[in-house]
Amino acid sequence: MRIALFEPDIPQNTGTVLRLSACLGLEIHLIEPAGFPTTDRAFRRAGMDYLDKVALTRHNCWESFSVWRNTEGLRLVLFTTKGEVPYLAHRFRPDDILLFGRESSGVPEKVHAAADARLVIPMRTGLRSLNVATACAMAVGEGIRQINLRSESEP
Repeated sequence: MRIALFEPDIPQNTGTVLRLSACLGLEIHLIEPAGFPTTDRAFRRAGMDYLDKVALTRHNCWESFSVWRNTEGLRLVLFTTKGEVPYLAHRFRPDDILLFGRESSGVPEKVHAAADARLVIPMRTGLRSLNVATACAMAVGEGIRQINLRSESEP
């Protein structure tokens, strides 16, 4: 399982997701352009002391990420407030890329169309959205739980 961030615009959220991926040993893919500098130097200056432990790949645009994903044969799972399938009803797989959009605007329609699954984290009516780092941690936790449960039950 991998994490991808689409054009993030809040550096603190990206730093939190980078730390999550470092601690759990997950690859993270950063789809640029971001709304802040994404060099290693900028991340270190922002206090990202786990950067050496992160398997980080930068993609300069959606198209290059999409080519890479299709070449690798990975399934794209988009988390979106426009999703209809609750994330707890989804069957996660090790070849999933969990994609999270910009904090300010989500993802464009072409990204929605490219997703193999569009999931939602159910929330109380009238509230806009969760913090992207919080949503990512919830999704990753469920994905790891499901994958580990299946691998433990297989002979």
